Amino acid sequence: MDSVMRNVQNPIVIDQNYCPHNENCPGQVSGVKIKDIMYSDIRGTSSRPVAIKLDCSTKNPFTGIKLQNVNLTYMNKAAQSFCSNVIGKAVDLVQPNGCL
Repeated sequence: MDSVMRNVQNPIVIDQNYCPHNENCPGQVSGVKIKDIMYSDIRGTSSRPVAIKLDCSTKNPFTGIKLQNVNLTYMNKAAQSFCSNVIGKAVDLVQPNGCL
């Protein structure tokens, strides 16, 4: 089943380093292990330049993340991706690329 994003703030995001207003949590290290996640058949537009953000902790990096048939743009141009501490793969068309 296809997922269509229209001007979405965070089309694909997992952020273990999220810290609202940078208060009471800078330098936190997540104890949650995230693995074997698949994002498949997602297309559309992002309201921000970074459409894919996978920001994982150094203590428990993401493993087994798979992006398949993902096509996201920002303002009719290629969007960007950001990945940190992620082990996974991109399959078939994945835009924005360069993350896995």
